[in-house]
Amino acid sequence: MTRKTLISILITISFISALIPGCMNNTYSMTINLPSSFTNPKTYFSTSYNYINISFNQTVFPSSIALEDVENIDDIINFFNLSESQQTFLEEHGFLAVNYSSYRLENPIDVYSLLLDNNIPVFITVDTLLHLYHIQFNEILKEIEEKNFYSEIYNLTKSLLEYAKKEYNIFSDTELKEAARRNIGFLSVALSLIDENITPPSFVREEVESELDLIYTHNGFHNSPLFHYNEDYSQYIPRGHYTSSKILKKYFRTMMWYGRISFLLKGGEPYCQSCDYLVSEEDSRIQTLQACLLSIDLYSNNLSDIWSKIYAVTSFFVGISDDLTPYEYLTSIEKVFGLSFNIDELPDKLLLLKGELTKLRSPKIYGGTGEAAIIKLNGNFTIEDLDKVLDKTKGMRLMGQRFIPDSYIFQQLVFPAVDPYIGNTSRHPFTYGDTEGGPTRVFPRGLDVLAVLGSNRAYEILKIEGDTDYNRYNDQLNKLRENFSKLNISDWNRNLYMGWLYTLKSLLDTYNNSYPLFMQNQEWIDKNLQTVLASWVELRHDTILYSKQSYTPIKATSIPPQFIINPGGYIEPTPTFYSRLLSLVNTTLIGLKQLKVIDDIQENRLESLKDLLEHLIVLSEKELSGESLSDSDNRFISRIDEILRDTVIEIEERGLQTMLVADVHTDTNSQQVLEEAVGYIDLILVLYPINESYRIAVGPIFSYYEFKQSMDERLTDEKWMDLIESIGRPNWIKSFIIQ
Repeated sequence: MTRKTLISILITISFISALIPGCMNNTYSMTINLPSSFTNPKTYFSTSYNYINISFNQTVFPSSIALEDVENIDDIINFFNLSESQQTFLEEHGFLAVNYSSYRLENPIDVYSLLLDNNIPVFITVDTLLHLYHIQFNEILKEIEEKNFYSEIYNLTKSLLEYAKKEYNIFSDTELKEAARRNIGFLSVALSLIDENITPPSFVREEVESELDLIYTHNGFHNSPLFHYNEDYSQYIPRGHYTSSKILKKYFRTMMWYGRISFLLKGGEPYCQSCDYLVSEEDSRIQTLQACLLSIDLYSNNLSDIWSKIYAVTSFFVGISDDLTPYEYLTSIEKVFGLSFNIDELPDKLLLLKGELTKLRSPKIYGGTGEAAIIKLNGNFTIEDLDKVLDKTKGMRLMGQRFIPDSYIFQQLVFPAVDPYIGNTSRHPFTYGDTEGGPTRVFPRGLDVLAVLGSNRAYEILKIEGDTDYNRYNDQLNKLRENFSKLNISDWNRNLYMGWLYTLKSLLDTYNNSYPLFMQNQEWIDKNLQTVLASWVELRHDTILYSKQSYTPIKATSIPPQFIINPGGYIEPTPTFYSRLLSLVNTTLIGLKQLKVIDDIQENRLESLKDLLEHLIVLSEKELSGESLSDSDNRFISRIDEILRDTVIEIEERGLQTMLVADVHTDTNSQQVLEEAVGYIDLILVLYPINESYRIAVGPIFSYYEFKQSMDERLTDEKWMDLIESIGRPNWIKSFIIQ
C-alpha cells in the first residue's frame, strides 16, 4: 500500500535517539519530511467517481387508468384480498402500498421468489437495489474490520503502550511524567477492551478499572476517571453489525474509545458544564502533552502505517475526522519546535504550541463531550452559543469519529441553533422537549435531512406536524439548503457515505406525465420519502461506529393460494437513480482495489451488482421511451430472484434481512436518543403498461420507523426485533399505505 493511497497522510519521522533509558539528554531528534504538495484527503477519492450519463426519448403516459382495463385485476384482488378503499386508491393513484408486516418478510429476494412462484408480475423496486448496496457495503466493512483491523488496532495499541511506559520511566519533568502516566491509562483501557487478561500497571489500575466498569455498564454520562470531564458511556453498547461476533464487539468498544475520547486543548478556572471550559487549565495542559506524545510515538517504527491504513479505509467509507488528528498536532509541533528538539522543551513552550493548535479547525458537530450545558438568565439563546460549545470541545482524538453531513444538519436544527418553541402550546410535536430553560427543539427528524437536500414535501410534512414551529428554524433550514446546493458532483462523492446520500437525492424529484401514472402524484413522493429514509437508516446502521453523532446540549433558566397468470413485470423507471448507484458501486470497487482491502468474492459480488444496474438502466430507459420490453427482457425479469442472489453470494441470511436500527442523535436534556429503524418488508402494487393493455406488478418496499428511546438502552438489531410490535409508524406514511 502506497502512502498516496493512505489519503496522503504523508509524513516520515525518524527517531535517532528516543525512548532509550540513559540516552543523552533524553532528546528526540526528529526529521519531518513533508512533500511540497499533497492530495487533499477531503477530495482524493472523488477522483474515482465517474457519472454514467443517461438519455431516453420521453413519451407521455396516461393520467388515469380504469381497473376494468387491467388484465390481471381480478386475480390480484383475490390474491391480496384488496378492500374497496384499496381498489379505489389503486385506480386513482396507479399504485398501492400494502402493510405486509404480519407475514414478517425480511429478505426482498425471497419476496421476488414468492411472487414468481405464484406467477405474479414482479416490480423491481429501487428499495431492493438500495438494500443490495447496503448488504455489500456492510459486509465488506465488517470483513475488513474482523479479518484485518482487529489485529492491527491491537498491535498499534500494544506498541503505543510500550512507548508510553518507557516515557514514564525516563521523564523527570512532572507534567511530562503525568502525561505519560495518563497515556498508559488511556492505552491500557483500549488494550483491556481487546484482551481481558491485561493487567494495567499499579499506578493507573484503579482509574483503568473504573473506566472499564463505566464502559461495560454503559448507563449514560459519568465523569471520566482519566480525563476529568463527563463522557457518555451509553455509546459503548455494541450495535449495528458489531453484535455478530465477539471480535467485533471488542473492536467496537476499542474504536469507540479511540473515536470519542478527546484530549482537550482548552481549560481554565472555573470549569463546569456551563462554563467556558470543561476541564481545568492543568488538565488541558496535561491532555495536550498527552496528545503530543501520542502523535510523536505514532509516527515512529512504522506505527503510522497502521494508523494511516485504518484511517484511510474508514475515511473512504465514511469521511474524515471531525476533530483534530495526530497528523495535525505533529505539524503544529514542527512549526513551534522545528525538526529536532529536546523533549523537555515541550512544557516550557506549551503555551506557544497551544496557540498554534488553536488556529486549527474546530469541530462542526457536538458529540457530547463534557455533557455541555448552556445557561442564560435572559433565555436569549443563539447560534453563537453552539459555536462556544464546539470551541471548548476542541482537541485531538486518536481515531476521531467522522464528520457526516446529516449529523451536521441535525446539529444546526436543534437547540441552541433553533430556539425557542413558538407553536401551539396545546400540542407537542415530535421534536419538542421541555427543559429547565423552557420548551425547545431537542430532537431532529429524518425529514429534516431530506428537507435540506431539497425535498419540499419533507418540509411540508414537518410544517403540518408542527416540527418547524421554532424561532430561527426556517432561517437555519434556508442557510443549510443554500450551502448544500453549492456542492458539486466531486463534493458529493468524496467518500462512500456522501456518495450514498447523493444517490438518494435523485429520488427526491417530482415526476410529470413523462413517467408512469403511479409516479405522477404526491403519494408517490411520500413513498419515495420512506424509501430514502429507510436507506439512510441502513447507512447510519452500517457506519454507527465511525459516524460522529450529534447531541442537543442541556438547556437550563399464512401465504394465500396460488394462481396462474401471464408472466411479466416492470422496472421502477428511475434511470438517474440507477446511474448514480452504478457510479457509486464503481467508486466502491475502484477505491477498495486501490486500498487493497477487497477479496475476490467481494469483488465478484460488486461486479454482479454493476451488471444488474447496467441492465436496469437500459430497461428503465426503454420503459420511459414507451418501448415494449422484449421477450429476453421479460425472461430477465422472471429470473430476478436468481440474479439478485448472485450479488449476495456467501452472505449469511442475517446479513440479507431488512430489520435493523440505528440511534442517530442524543438529547442530553431528556436523556433520550432518536432511533431510526427499518422493519419488515411491505409490498407495493403498480399499474404498468404492456402492449395496448395494463397489468399490475408487485414488489418489495422498505418500512420505516422513527421513535425515541432511553440513551441507556440504545437498541441493537436484536432488541429492535423484539420491540417492533409495540412501535407505530410515522403518521405521514398513511398517505400511501392503505388498509
